[in-house]
Amino acid sequence: MEEKKYQAIIEAILFTMGESVELEKIASVLELDKKQTKKIIDDMMEHYEDESIGVRIIELDGAYQMCTKSEMYEYLIKIAKQPKRHVLTDVLLETLSIIAYKQPITKVEIEKIRGVSCDHAVNKLVEYNLVCELGRLDAPGRPLLFGTTEEFLRSFGVQSIDELPVLNPVQVEEFKQEAEAEMNMKMDI
Repeated sequence: MEEKKYQAIIEAILFTMGESVELEKIASVLELDKKQTKKIIDDMMEHYEDESIGVRIIELDGAYQMCTKSEMYEYLIKIAKQPKRHVLTDVLLETLSIIAYKQPITKVEIEKIRGVSCDHAVNKLVEYNLVCELGRLDAPGRPLLFGTTEEFLRSFGVQSIDELPVLNPVQVEEFKQEAEAEMNMKMDI
């Protein structure tokens, strides 16, 4: 195999691992001895010195790691400070509304209402800081209870849960009838 191919493999390993990788492990993957592997990495390190490249390879006690050049930090900080835009899919919005109106609520209770698993949706809402764990239900298995956060209130422009819109009883009755009709149709199939 030619040196460019070895370099590509090393680059992929170091980029993907994100942490230092021992010379012995890299050499083993390449099926080369440590001396040959070190020479290839040294050549790569020299190549990465070029100012037109934003990363470099560093040696840490016989292991190698790909990292950002320090002169790039200010740009990384600028990008990291930009707010992340979270997209709330229909599934996330449905799950969030159930939690907002029924809190504190367990995943099992959410799943009873939605009729499908909610693990992914609840985990995403926790990641987005719209929902948090409020404690545990005093019941067998002690399931986690979930509720909304201050970030939820900020995001939806309300000062408290009490300000959430209330469905009028006529609409609730219509929703129940639609759900029952849908369930009857599924049972007929």
